[in-house]
Amino acid sequence: MLHADLRLGLDTLGAIGEAARTSAGFAATGVASLRRLVAAELTTLSICDLDTGHRSVVSDLPGAISRREIEVFDRHFHAHPLVRAHGRNDRAATRRVSDLVARGDWRSSALFNDYYRPIGIDHAMAVPIHVKANVLVSFVFNRRGRDFSERERDRVESIRRHLGNLYRLSREIEGPRAAWGVPSPRSSAATGLTTRELEVLRWLGCGKTDKDIAGILGISPRTVHKHLQRIYEKLGVETRTAAVVRAMRLAGAPRP
Repeated sequence: MLHADLRLGLDTLGAIGEAARTSAGFAATGVASLRRLVAAELTTLSICDLDTGHRSVVSDLPGAISRREIEVFDRHFHAHPLVRAHGRNDRAATRRVSDLVARGDWRSSALFNDYYRPIGIDHAMAVPIHVKANVLVSFVFNRRGRDFSERERDRVESIRRHLGNLYRLSREIEGPRAAWGVPSPRSSAATGLTTRELEVLRWLGCGKTDKDIAGILGISPRTVHKHLQRIYEKLGVETRTAAVVRAMRLAGAPRP
């Protein structure tokens, strides 16, 4: 059994490693490949800004989490037991909600009843792969019905550090543009762009098409196009490249 889990973990890392030339590739392949290790109704890569209390999500089911649901999650962001356990914790390890909160307390919480119950999720398990300053990056498994087993937790914990290395490698390969990983208050204030517009711009700077960005953010290509129109208007530019360069200058980031 241990040998089988080890082989499965290595195969999963291999698949994710091949796609880690970009952070988008790492994210998309990561949420798809990790299903080999742990079955879940919804698997996500969650990027949290601990200062603003905002979470960006890449899921294995684009569109599964609506903008409204993301806003509901953000309202309870700082009360989430996994965020509280993992945020700014350089010793953070894979945890289930049930490792941190009694079942009765969890199911009676505002977070569960406002966010998890409406989307049909009973249990969550987070794998923190990058914890630095105000940024917390985790793969998160969400499941209805039965909780995650200790074996499932151990499976992903055994490759957690390697996942973190692949995440950081993907960002280093992309260079300065990877600084757009989590929109910051400074970026928003300096550019006049909303958090969602900054997310669209970040992926735009990584060379993604409208269709790519739509899949990553779980929105339609038409919505991406509307965001781009507003971005061009606010920044006073007419092209995609000009928008990225202009925003980076305003935010004080190095040019790509």
